[in-house]
Amino acid sequence: MSENSGPLPTEITLHQVSRVLEVCFEDGARFELPCEFLRVYSPSAEVRGHGPGQETLQVGKEEVSITDIRPVGNYAICPSFSDGHASGIFTWELLYNLGTHQKELWGEYLRRLRESGYERKP
Repeated sequence: MSENSGPLPTEITLHQVSRVLEVCFEDGARFELPCEFLRVYSPSAEVRGHGPGQETLQVGKEEVSITDIRPVGNYAICPSFSDGHASGIFTWELLYNLGTHQKELWGEYLRRLRESGYERKP
């Protein structure tokens, strides 16, 4: 799984105070991905399930931060989150996709929270 079909990251910086992971790619794209956003869109089976329709809505993640980031080969990172979640492997392609579609994905997440009756802390 060392093949990558998209741009490679040139820099990955974790901003602890603002709880943002900044990822810069070789094509000039730069994304600021909040820890909460990465946590609720983790590619792990715990979040995604094992098939369509098995996703688990993540709630109460407003204050989550990333405590550690481990490289996975030359194709991904595996962040450890402050709530104990540490099984999501974020490929370069996934990080690029999350950054590119961040606005729509975040809106979808907020809609799903509203529909579930969960009130997100400001």
